[in-house]
Amino acid sequence: MALVVPAATVNDACGPDPGFFCELIFDNTENERLAEIVGWLVERPLRIILILLVAWIIKKIAHKVIDRAVARLVRQSETDTEEQLESAGKLDFGTRAAKAIHRIQERQARSAQRIETIAAVLKSLATALILAVAALLCLSELSIDLAPLIAGAGIAGLAVGFGAQSLVKDFLAGMFILVEDQFGVGDVVDVGDTSGTIEKVSLRTTTLRDVSGVVWTVPNGEIHRTANHSQLWSRAILDIGVSYDTDIDQASEIMKAVADELWRENREDATILEEPSVWGVQELGNDAVVIRLVVKTDPSEQWGVGRILRANIKKAFDDVGIEIPFPQRTVWIRNENDDAEQPSPDSVDRRERTVGPGDDAAPAELSGGSGGHDGGDGGDE
Repeated sequence: MALVVPAATVNDACGPDPGFFCELIFDNTENERLAEIVGWLVERPLRIILILLVAWIIKKIAHKVIDRAVARLVRQSETDTEEQLESAGKLDFGTRAAKAIHRIQERQARSAQRIETIAAVLKSLATALILAVAALLCLSELSIDLAPLIAGAGIAGLAVGFGAQSLVKDFLAGMFILVEDQFGVGDVVDVGDTSGTIEKVSLRTTTLRDVSGVVWTVPNGEIHRTANHSQLWSRAILDIGVSYDTDIDQASEIMKAVADELWRENREDATILEEPSVWGVQELGNDAVVIRLVVKTDPSEQWGVGRILRANIKKAFDDVGIEIPFPQRTVWIRNENDDAEQPSPDSVDRRERTVGPGDDAAPAELSGGSGGHDGGDGGDE
């Protein structure tokens, strides 16, 4: 009896999902091999080209969306800068206003550069994601089983996720630092355990140099709070102590006059943005009455302005006889002759307890006698 060979079907030649060209060739020729060859040489390349074309279109759309979002951020930054420029133009002194405008323009340029960097990073991430999906679809068109590949990638991603949690945390924190412009190169910041001048900001780390010249590299994920001492403007706060018998009004007027003089000098290394202000008595301390002087300065210049003002206020106080008090302690020293009988410890303790700052006797000069002893009960003057 002769064997009956079943006739080939379109699914045998073109697979469970036959394409247009493969099915057309099989229907007209009923040649399984020819239909399969046409499917590989025509149908699959056309599908792969279509997938790549769609991926390219999606990439262009994603980049355009990112560009629009970046443009919106740039416009907001330009609006803020225009308001700051208008405010800076109202300053009394031309040099001071020009310096403030220059600093604001530098900040605007830094902001634009930062936004462009963020846009480039987002575009790269979007491109990588779209190409990865397109590559998987192309492999699927080549009849490659993607299940092992996807499973292996999932396991590898899980392992990397557990092993690189801190790295991902650093990158995400770096993105927010750049987007929110928390600080930039040249700013003086306090990031918790250390502080200094920013020298470099990347997506993973922030590099700063402290006042001793030590360079610190801090992972962005470890920065939980940031104190920026040099953003737009700064403030020098001086708490000056005077004695209790000082005329508070006179001392305040002298401090105000000294600060106003420095303000009008318009020095390059001590730029004061607004008229200085004396806020009044800040504290009634044990040794002094503390008066607070507040001065608004250019960014990072508050320390230099504070040093100049302290020196000038000290000279002005000396000219009018105003005393800046300080804690004082009187030490009484008792000397014994070498040939004298040494007193017992009890008598030494009693004699030392009877000596103090309130006694009329003047302290004796310090000598090298073996009986010399520092009195520990001396009080504050």
